[in-house]
Amino acid sequence: MERALRRNSAKVTFVLPADIPAVEVSVVGDFNDWRPGVRAVAPRKDGNRAVTVELPRGSTHSFRYLAAGDHRFNDDTADDQEGPNSRIHT
Repeated sequence: MERALRRNSAKVTFVLPADIPAVEVSVVGDFNDWRPGVRAVAPRKDGNRAVTVELPRGSTHSFRYLAAGDHRFNDDTADDQEGPNSRIHT
């Protein structure tokens, strides 16, 4: 996960390796009403896949990754976990 702090917001980039898992993956969370496909990770020049979300600075958000076949998984680089979800603090 990468972060760029701005005055009133934070740009958070969720990063996954190109092949783990080797299917389409979306980031779902309270910032997109947990809707799949809204924030799909896309290939980057460095070989990884990523998607960037702009969030209010000073906020906390829950999220997970959702892969094809309803496979859900967390981010090991998240700030913490809450129940089944990863959490990020901006």
